[in-house]
Amino acid sequence: MTPELLLAPELLPFLVGGVLLGIVVGAVPGLTATLAISLLLPLTYQLAPLPAIVMMTGIFTGGIYGGSIAAITLRMPGAPASAMTMLDGYAMAQRGKAGSAIALATFSSFVGGIFGGVVLVLFAPQLARVALTFQSPEMFALVVLALIAVATVSRESLPKSMTATVIGLMLATVGIDRLVPVPRYTFASVDLLVGVPLIPVVIGLFAVTELLHQSGESGEAVRPSEAQPGLGAGRLAALWSDARSVRIGVWVKSPIIGTLVGALPGAGAAMAAFLSYSEAKRSSAEPERFGSGVPEGIVAPEAANNAMTGGAFIPMLALGIPGDAVTAVILGGLVVHGITPGPQLFGEASELLAPLFGAYFWSYVLILVFGLALIPVFVRITRVPRGILFPVIGSLAIVAAFTSEGTTFAMYLTAGVGVLGFVLRRYGYPLIPVLLGLILGPMLESNLRRSLILSQGDATVFLRSPIAAGLLLAAAAFPLLMLRRRRIDS
Repeated sequence: MTPELLLAPELLPFLVGGVLLGIVVGAVPGLTATLAISLLLPLTYQLAPLPAIVMMTGIFTGGIYGGSIAAITLRMPGAPASAMTMLDGYAMAQRGKAGSAIALATFSSFVGGIFGGVVLVLFAPQLARVALTFQSPEMFALVVLALIAVATVSRESLPKSMTATVIGLMLATVGIDRLVPVPRYTFASVDLLVGVPLIPVVIGLFAVTELLHQSGESGEAVRPSEAQPGLGAGRLAALWSDARSVRIGVWVKSPIIGTLVGALPGAGAAMAAFLSYSEAKRSSAEPERFGSGVPEGIVAPEAANNAMTGGAFIPMLALGIPGDAVTAVILGGLVVHGITPGPQLFGEASELLAPLFGAYFWSYVLILVFGLALIPVFVRITRVPRGILFPVIGSLAIVAAFTSEGTTFAMYLTAGVGVLGFVLRRYGYPLIPVLLGLILGPMLESNLRRSLILSQGDATVFLRSPIAAGLLLAAAAFPLLMLRRRRIDS
C-alpha cells in the first residue's frame, strides 16, 4: 500500500467524506462516532472492503477529534472524552482565544493520532499480548487509579471531589445487575432498566448546567474572539508559539498514556483523557492554573484520546478483541466484509492492513488541514449574542438527548441532571468526577466482583498481581502527593 493508492480517485472521496462526517458528528452533542459508524454499517454492505475500511477509519478518527470543537466553543463536550478538553478550552474561549484553543486541540490531536498509528504499525502484536495480562484485578486497580487521580487533581477540595465521584458511582449502579440479572434502584421505571444513559447525563451536566449558571451572570458569557486567520502563516505562527509553551513532557507522556490505555480492551478514550490530564496537572509546577485556560490542559487530553485510536486498533486487529465501543462496531464491519481479525490477519491478509494503516495516517493529515482551515467557522459560534445562543444551545441539548436515546425520558433526565449539576456547582462540587464515576463505575464493579468470585472472596488477589498492586499503590500515593504540594504552595 503506497500513499498514492489512498489518493486514488475511487478512495479519496470515502476517506475525506468519512473524516468530515466524523468531525461533524463528533462536534454535535448527543451524536458519537459509534452512532455514525453504526448507521453507516448497512451502507458499507454494498461497498468493496477497501472503501468500507477507509471510510470507517475516517469516521472513527474524525469523531474523536470533533468532540473538542463544541467543548471549546459551547462548553458542551461532543463526547465524554472531550470533557477534560472543555475545562481549559472553554476558559480560553471566554478570554477571546477560541481560535487558539481549537488550533491547539487540532495540532495535539494530530500529534497524538500519528504517535498512536506508529505504535500500531510497529508493535501491534507485542502490545496485544501485554494487554492480555490485564485481567480483572489489574483492570479494577487501573479504574481505581483513574478515579482517584481525577478526584485528587480537581481544583475543589478533596472531600467534595470524592463526594462527586461517589455520586457518579451511585448513578452507575442503576439498572440490571451485570452479573445477576435483577434490577437495582430503578424505582419500577422501565427506562432505567438499562441504566442511566450516558449522553443525556453529559449534556445535562455541562450544557444545561452551564445555561443555568450563565443565566444568573451579568455580561457576556464568552468574550467575542478576534478575527481568526484560517490555514495561513499567521495561524501557523501563533500555533507554533502556543505549542512551544507546553512542556515537552506533556507532549511525550500524553500520547503514550493514550496508546497504552487504548490497547486495553474496554478502557476507551474517556479514561485516556482523564488520566493524561491528571498526570499533566500532577507534574506541573503550577497545578493551580489548570482549568483557567492553560495550553497544557488542552494538549494533554487531546493528544491522549487521539493516540487512543491507534491503541484501540491493536487488540482488535491482533486478537479480535475491540479496544472500545467504536472499534467493536468496526470489528463487525470487517467481519461482514469477510475479514477476520486475529493473529492470522498479519500473515494471511496483510494486504488489507496496508489500506487501513494508510487511511489512519492520512485521516489525521486531513484532520490537521480541515481543523485549521475551518477555525474561522468554528469561532463564529462564540460571536453569537447570548440572547440567541442560549435558546439555541438549550434546544440543541434537549434534541440531542432525545436523539441519543429516542425517548422522552432522556429529555427529562437531561433537565434533571442539569439542575443537579447546577446545585453541585453552586456549592463547589466539581462535575468531572461525577461523569467519570458514571463512565467507569460499571467497569469498577464488574472487575471487582469478578476478581472476588474467581478468588473465592480472597481480597489479597489484588496484591498478588504485581501490576494491580503497583496501580493501587500509585492510587494511594496520588492524593498524598497532591496534599503535600498544596501545603507547600500555601
